[in-house]
Amino acid sequence: MGFFITIAIAVWLASVVIWYLVSNLLKNKDVDKIKSRLGNKETKVKVKTRMDNRPALIESNDAHASMIATRIIKKWDLQPKLQTLLEQAGVRWRVARLIHACLACFILGYLCVHFFLPPKYRILGLIPAAALGLAPIYHITRKRKSRLHRFEELFPDVLEFVSRSMRAGHAFSVSLEMIHREFQEPIASEFKRAFEENNLGLPLDVALEKLARRVPLLDLQFFVSAVTLQKRTGGNLAEILDKLAFIIRERFKLRGKIRAISAHGKMTGTALSSIPIVVAVMMFFTNREYVLFFMYDEIGNYLVAAAIGLQLLGYFIIQQIVKIEV
Repeated sequence: MGFFITIAIAVWLASVVIWYLVSNLLKNKDVDKIKSRLGNKETKVKVKTRMDNRPALIESNDAHASMIATRIIKKWDLQPKLQTLLEQAGVRWRVARLIHACLACFILGYLCVHFFLPPKYRILGLIPAAALGLAPIYHITRKRKSRLHRFEELFPDVLEFVSRSMRAGHAFSVSLEMIHREFQEPIASEFKRAFEENNLGLPLDVALEKLARRVPLLDLQFFVSAVTLQKRTGGNLAEILDKLAFIIRERFKLRGKIRAISAHGKMTGTALSSIPIVVAVMMFFTNREYVLFFMYDEIGNYLVAAAIGLQLLGYFIIQQIVKIEV
């Protein structure tokens, strides 16, 4: 079993190294062709500076990804979902890189558990290996949640800024241009991208709809709907944006009150879920024979599986009780 795992790891590492070398070789060839077509050295510096400072108009896909990542992406149709997840998290990763990270964590987790379990129960190492394999996706999901929360916090100020700018006589597109200079990330990059798409010829309503797809927030959907409706029918957009900013802030206050009230329930759920784990670890060091019964006996295995299932079910129910949507 260990021999086959070693072969699998070696094949995977070889494919990753070959993919990296081939992609770099092709990239260097393209750069050499571009440099050969350029004129003097000053032009090269200007073009390089523009390429570094401006976002790419066409993002390259994972055409040179390894065969393993390509097969996984095509079989499960993961390209659009994972690409959307990476964009919403603000991570400049390729989908193939995320797949490689998951595979590496999976193999590492299985190897770590493989040497500590008896041969009869080594198949159980797939459970922590699968959990560790999902760690990169969990990390990206946490970054996405944090980024969206930061966007939602800054969004009322953006609405008031656009409202004041329009009352001062600026056009709506000019207000979008000024947002990325006046606000922090992730507001700045998202609205800058929407402005540049509109500036390059994309209709304003289409650019805003793409912004709403990249940032799946209900408040932003209201903003896009208000701008699109005002463009078609007319009306006082500045007043609408002020009212929308007021509603968002009031909802933030209500959400803070609910979070303070439900904090006790969340703490209780965490404590009740942690007590069995702590007790199991203490019993393993104080009375190891008693704990090994649950690992080597068939009835003990059933009891452990039932206990883990009921524990997860109880934690899920507690989380649903204290979870209140605003």
